[in-house]
Amino acid sequence: MSETSLPEDSIERLSKAYRDVCEQMQQVIVGQQDVIEQLMIALFSRGHVLLEGVPGLAKTLMISTLSRCLSLSFSRIQFTPDLMPADITGTDVLQENKETGKREFRFLHGPLFHNMVLADEINRTPPKTQAALLEAMQEHHISVGQTQHVLNDPFFVMATQNPIEQEGTYPLPEAQQDRFMFKVFVDYPSFQEEKSIAKATTGIQENMIKEVLDADEIIELQRVVRQVPISDHVVEYTLALVRQTRIREDVAPDFVKQWLSWGAGPRAVQYLILGAKTRALLYGRSHVSTEDIAALAKPVLRHRIVTNFTAESEGITTDDVIERLLQETPSKEGELSRDPRLKKIFAA
Repeated sequence: MSETSLPEDSIERLSKAYRDVCEQMQQVIVGQQDVIEQLMIALFSRGHVLLEGVPGLAKTLMISTLSRCLSLSFSRIQFTPDLMPADITGTDVLQENKETGKREFRFLHGPLFHNMVLADEINRTPPKTQAALLEAMQEHHISVGQTQHVLNDPFFVMATQNPIEQEGTYPLPEAQQDRFMFKVFVDYPSFQEEKSIAKATTGIQENMIKEVLDADEIIELQRVVRQVPISDHVVEYTLALVRQTRIREDVAPDFVKQWLSWGAGPRAVQYLILGAKTRALLYGRSHVSTEDIAALAKPVLRHRIVTNFTAESEGITTDDVIERLLQETPSKEGELSRDPRLKKIFAA
């Protein structure tokens, strides 16, 4: 099968899977549709998600409910200051073999050996343990002693962090945040949504969540995503967005040089394209548009660009920078290639 063709029913299969998961999650989660969509895009793109929001916004409930919709093994790790790498990866223990009477090492699997892992409050544990998790996310295996242990497939990490408590926390460095496909902001609900939450959570309510997908189906849909065709124009639009964030590039606009101290790397381009392919399928389309790229620009880029003191003093956030980039970057094919400032990208 070529990269430019898709299985006949693949678009409907993935789109239906998304609708079915949303239907199940809406029994428990009120609102947060954008967050749910981004979780599903990351799942089908083989990416990981970092969720940030104040306490009480159902971040943990959202992730645990998603795991109930999928026939996957699930583990929740509460990150604390005393958590050690072996507590999440597993360790070798010395045990006696009852058949031979000899003592030998046996590996006890840690909570990372599940399909879906919730790393709750990841910024509360020291960098050593954070690094063990991030290595597993990147390599899909862990090494204990001289033995390499392969993790389950699919493997999906969703980490949460609280932005308002900084005392006693270990914020993830930007280089480590880059391992996450998306950084998703979980915001307060609207008035009507919070009213529904208050009524639902203070009464007697039982939610029967049905399993929608199993591991083999998810792996197959992940393969389908990579078969979605994408035009050169959409790839060039993606490159134009990302390369403009790099302050040492000639094409970087003045406001980027004024507000940023660091720009996004190649992984941002890869995740934008993969996410856009998935989003196109979720919306029932077999082709990727620049609208798909623009829709995912903030969750992909916000943790990959670093604002400087000037931006912080003016109250400029990474989302503000991304929004202005989207406004000033032509999305139409002819306009993009003719833009005098961006011609240097395509001539390189």
